[in-house]
Amino acid sequence: MKAVVFKGKDFPLAVTDFQKPKPGKNQLLVKIKTAAINHRDLWATQEQASVPHANGVVLGSDGCGVVDEVGMDVDPLWIGAEVVLLPSLDWGNNPNVQGDAFRILGNPDHGTFAEYIAIDKKYVFEKPEHLTDEEAAALPLSGLTAYRALFSKARLRANEKVLITGIGGGAALWALQLAVAYQVKVSVTSGSEEKLLKAKSLGALNTYSYKDAEWVSKAQKENNGFDVVIDSAGGDDFEKLIELAAPGGRIVNFGRTAGTKASIDIRKLFWKQLTVHGTTMGTRDEFLSLLEFIESRKVKPVIDRVYAMGDVGEAFAHMQEDAQFGKIVLTVAH
Repeated sequence: MKAVVFKGKDFPLAVTDFQKPKPGKNQLLVKIKTAAINHRDLWATQEQASVPHANGVVLGSDGCGVVDEVGMDVDPLWIGAEVVLLPSLDWGNNPNVQGDAFRILGNPDHGTFAEYIAIDKKYVFEKPEHLTDEEAAALPLSGLTAYRALFSKARLRANEKVLITGIGGGAALWALQLAVAYQVKVSVTSGSEEKLLKAKSLGALNTYSYKDAEWVSKAQKENNGFDVVIDSAGGDDFEKLIELAAPGGRIVNFGRTAGTKASIDIRKLFWKQLTVHGTTMGTRDEFLSLLEFIESRKVKPVIDRVYAMGDVGEAFAHMQEDAQFGKIVLTVAH
């Protein structure tokens, strides 16, 4: 089969021949139709010196496809089903935090940038009928991350005010769309005026350019504090989120696109009785809740661009430019 194989940061990323997997016990063999790129795929190619397999690892956490074959102890009625994959593997028994065996599909386990994948049936779900193949591929990792951040961690409630930083990336956009569908008041930040205009068209009430030196005071004046802040950036601006959070507010972070270091004013943290959450991915139950949420409200993800799998290098370069608004999707098979 053809696959995008990562052999280390010193090797070019390209489509190559790779051994087609066979479904084992409790596994399904899924013929991948579409897959989506995430920042973890990009960072692997830039930061990871070696890979867990001698012949390389197939990247890709998000995928949509059709069940082609079933392994032992799997109902053959699965064959032909249109499915999406849950990339959160072996979470563990504690819903509050992942266990030691937790992994994300696509490294170290072979992922979705391939014509076929063999995966345990517990990570395979029927594709929501209202989504296209491209939209379904854009759902799992980013959608699950956003859902857990909003509802499991922040415990979003009706009529609350939400601030989402760095709008444009997949998880931030999912957070915007889920929060708007939940009918709360959402504001967003970005360094791009074009992205802010697009966010407004998706239901953002207020938009702020973080390049504006006065954006924090403007946001504070117009909103009088946010009940929930969803952040994927980290970095030096994290301390501004402490300022913007309303008393009793909750800040949830799941990313480091602006840097891994941040400073905060501890006095404001305890005096305002704020809660700061870290979150990564989510559980199988949360994924089921996400699917139910988007199906009942007919929420569709934003797709930025669709590339053929053979143009994966161009797709990665586009993500590195940080100009995308929505998910970058690869077409694997027709």
